[in-house]
Amino acid sequence: MDNIAVPDLNIPRVVIIGGGFGGLQVAKHLKNKEVQIVLIDRNNYHTFQPLLYQVATAGLEADSIAFPIRKLFKGYKNFTFRNATVRKVSPEDKTIQTNIGNLTYDYLIIATGSRTNFFGLEDIQNNSMPLKTVIQALDLRHLMLQNFEKALITTDLKKRESLMNFVLVGAGPTGVEMAGALSELKRYVLPQDYPELDVRKMQVHLVEAGPRILPALNEKSSQKALDYLKNLGVNVWLGTTVMSYEDKEVKAKTPDGQVISIATQNMIWSAGVQGNIFEGINEETILRGNRLHVNQFNQVKGIKDVFAVGDVAAMISDDFPRGHPMVAPVAIQQGQLLAKNLLRQFDGQEMKPFEYHDKGSMATIGKNKAVVEVGKFRSQGLFAWFIWMFVHIMSLIGFRNKAIVFINWLWNYVNYDRGIRLIIRSFDFKLRNDRRRKEDEETVVI
Repeated sequence: MDNIAVPDLNIPRVVIIGGGFGGLQVAKHLKNKEVQIVLIDRNNYHTFQPLLYQVATAGLEADSIAFPIRKLFKGYKNFTFRNATVRKVSPEDKTIQTNIGNLTYDYLIIATGSRTNFFGLEDIQNNSMPLKTVIQALDLRHLMLQNFEKALITTDLKKRESLMNFVLVGAGPTGVEMAGALSELKRYVLPQDYPELDVRKMQVHLVEAGPRILPALNEKSSQKALDYLKNLGVNVWLGTTVMSYEDKEVKAKTPDGQVISIATQNMIWSAGVQGNIFEGINEETILRGNRLHVNQFNQVKGIKDVFAVGDVAAMISDDFPRGHPMVAPVAIQQGQLLAKNLLRQFDGQEMKPFEYHDKGSMATIGKNKAVVEVGKFRSQGLFAWFIWMFVHIMSLIGFRNKAIVFINWLWNYVNYDRGIRLIIRSFDFKLRNDRRRKEDEETVVI
């Protein structure tokens, strides 16, 4: 029985859990069709996650990379949004349990994306900063600025350096782009804000367990990005595994077995992600990385009328034995095809299998420094940087967001300035961890 105020339109009800890239595409491609769309998300906005690191480093404000879900679907006659958190799914009676009540569905789309994977390292989870949500990006910005204010007034040299040092774990796009942004802050912004501090002592460390950074790119592009980072003064540790983070000190093991210690109060963890799932899903359906096993039509195996798209879905094939990469283009393409397949199914037609079209990879390391790969096309440096900017601006939702980001980037390019260096609210690890534990107890996952 429904006890959420959702209209009954007497047409098939498609419930989408998650307002990320995949979930939005399903809803957009079912616009004004003979189906009822109900989208559920714990936030009332969509986040453009690739630019979260710029919010964290004071380059952009949060509302320039977020867009209200209700505004996005304005004018849709068959769309309903509910700001809620999903606690459990009951496939037997096709019911979803949320914090605001229960809702039945005819078809369920799980598009809950991914969350940070700490690999069971509780000390790191409690003391490091992930970067997957707008709140986390703002928390990181506040922590960073707070620590520089503390460094300014402390007389303990070792403590001062730990407040100014940064350790980033994981050299995927998030880690690499964050390292480049911090290095530019060190060079051009912080010396102006904190002239009493010797900012030259600030160290940025990028720690990667694998043999190279940006493993999704080819070796030449990866090496070029590494050269850019080193020229910016980033200390890159390849083949190095983080063991612990306690007492404001990171311990890691290098390839030769040596254990190194880095004093820091700014540890950023981007070493892995896992799928967002919730209670009610058969454990046999959950594969490595907390992802749901789906077939070539994105149907969750063993569960009738339940689909999954994006990061939370693992479509196993010869080309992708561990599932598709957990990136936005996969979610977008799966969401678009799934909407079309649902309409085909309603019309009694056969569904089409999913085929991923890789549109390339890219990363920026700083001003005029980027690497881009699209098919056989390879580019590095200034031209690649312009491509990166163009793609990201065009991928943002809403003209206002596109304009604001472009103006901010233009201003930062000319002035080397990041004008949003505001501590709006103080950040406290204990309060953050208490909030996280409460959410975990309520099985809030999206």
